[in-house]
Amino acid sequence: MHKPASSPTQALLLTALGVVLSLMTWFSATAVLPELTSQYALSATQAAWLTNGVQLGFAIGALVSSLLALSDRWPVTRIMSVAAVLAGLSNLLLLADLGTNSAVVARFLTGVSLSGIYPPAMKFIATWFKSGRGFAMGAMVGALTLGSAMPHLVRAGDGDVSWELVVTICSIGSFCAALIFAWALKEGPYAFSPTIVSVRSVGKILKNRPVMLANFGYFGHMWELYAMWGWFLAYAQSAESQGMGLTNASILTFAVIAMGAPGCMVGGWMADRIGRCHTTRLMMGLSGLSALAIGFSFQGPLWLFCVIALIWGFSVVADSAQFSAAVTELTDSELVGSSLAFQMGIGFLITIVAIWITPMVAEVLGSWRWTFLILVPGPLLGIASMSLLRRTEQSVKMAAGHR
Repeated sequence: MHKPASSPTQALLLTALGVVLSLMTWFSATAVLPELTSQYALSATQAAWLTNGVQLGFAIGALVSSLLALSDRWPVTRIMSVAAVLAGLSNLLLLADLGTNSAVVARFLTGVSLSGIYPPAMKFIATWFKSGRGFAMGAMVGALTLGSAMPHLVRAGDGDVSWELVVTICSIGSFCAALIFAWALKEGPYAFSPTIVSVRSVGKILKNRPVMLANFGYFGHMWELYAMWGWFLAYAQSAESQGMGLTNASILTFAVIAMGAPGCMVGGWMADRIGRCHTTRLMMGLSGLSALAIGFSFQGPLWLFCVIALIWGFSVVADSAQFSAAVTELTDSELVGSSLAFQMGIGFLITIVAIWITPMVAEVLGSWRWTFLILVPGPLLGIASMSLLRRTEQSVKMAAGHR
């Protein structure tokens, strides 16, 4: 007879493992984009939509989930388990060779499925932690980060690894995650109040000024994050072609994205001690400076390029969980699941624009070198929003009063 996790530490480790394994499907196509571009003769816009299909699916899935309050009505572990199976199956559709449009549809379905994993996982882990919630939710985003990076590692491990094998391994990971969610997890002692489905719940979210300030901080953060993650491989390959001395762009891309995992842990630890507003502003300032600085090292030296890239990878996602943690502390108890899904749904809609426009800017400029400058306004908006949030009376509800 199976025994579900019975302590916060067990719940955190098992949930993080499930998120890592299931989120491997997110960038499974992005990691093998050069091969898919060759196979389907994709244009830059079509290639972007192999990543954007996931973003759009996730955004729509999250917004529908928010409107229907799915994770506030049904057991989140059941939702996560079914979603992980669907993510694995929809990811495998890439192997069917059905053409460009069908490949984008497959990625869209993968994104819809993942919207049933990540937002519910954030709510789930909050039921196990009251103090230390920032660290715990940081661990969840760290798991998402590591899972997103894993396809690059699988692809880079051996020069002869086929793109089909990369996709297959990612799907197997998601099926394993479904077992973890179904059999190894149960909600913790700090469960949130159930809610009744109502479209007015979105109106309540929009009218909550502190929640919306946290959301705007998240929206600025998301303008930068996925465009950086989605296009860093292309950026590194372009730098590699300049004769800098970089020999394996996939390994560097894995390292850059994976650096976000310890970044999330550090960000969560900091937020619980110095406040969510201070931590997010610091990390967004660091990531914005990295987006600004990396172009100066585009032609070398290699060590400087790698250092800036790794600092950027560390900081670009280190603050992500704190916007979600803030929402769980600032919103009404019965709206936590809906508020998280709303935040992520709008945030991922924003990533679609950033991912779509980034390669277009590179084409206009004739080089990737200064392309990432278009991401800098995101952190600036986030810093402004979190500064305003810190001035509100309700901000004392965050991080045991640390704000």
